[in-house]
Amino acid sequence: MKASKSTRRNLLTGFAAVAGGVFFLRRADAAGMTPRAAEGPFYPTPSMRMPDVDNDLVKVMGRVEEAGGEVITLSGRITDRNDAPRSGHRIEIWQCDLNGKYLHPGDGRNVVYDRGFQGFGHDLTDEDGRYSFRTIKPGKYPGRTPHIHVKVLDGDTELLTTQFYVADEPENKRDSLYRRLSDEQAESVSMFFVETDSGIETEINLQV
Repeated sequence: MKASKSTRRNLLTGFAAVAGGVFFLRRADAAGMTPRAAEGPFYPTPSMRMPDVDNDLVKVMGRVEEAGGEVITLSGRITDRNDAPRSGHRIEIWQCDLNGKYLHPGDGRNVVYDRGFQGFGHDLTDEDGRYSFRTIKPGKYPGRTPHIHVKVLDGDTELLTTQFYVADEPENKRDSLYRRLSDEQAESVSMFFVETDSGIETEINLQV
């Protein structure tokens, strides 16, 4: 039996409502999740990394001197969209040194790299999803605002690649990647520094 025009119209309206509902739910599910960002050209392959790849980027194994720059503690918590901790997950960071030089052969600028700076490090989240790094405030790389690259993995599965920024840095407004973020997203990946008895600290929580 051939469906009437009104029946077909009602069916199409119903399908549209369902599709719209699915789209809305996907948008709602994404709300509050840490924004993604480009990996960039200087993610170091294993062969490029120093043998010392722990969560202390300021002190390189076998070297007396520590990295130049302003030392900070970067910490936080990684959870899923339901705020359940992601324990045992690997979080990686990489950034340029105080001179704006990356530990990567692709950064061919005639700038001396600070060999006291590890450049890349990783940590594993504890049972509460917490992580911690000792590093430096990011230096300025030409054409970008100061930033730290971040990657979160569950085993071999990449869950998130993003970038952290310095809160209230004037260069942020001129950075093409930063400007793509909403105010809420920008705040969620901005480092607000606090002076404590242990030094300068900042905390960023990730939801992935």
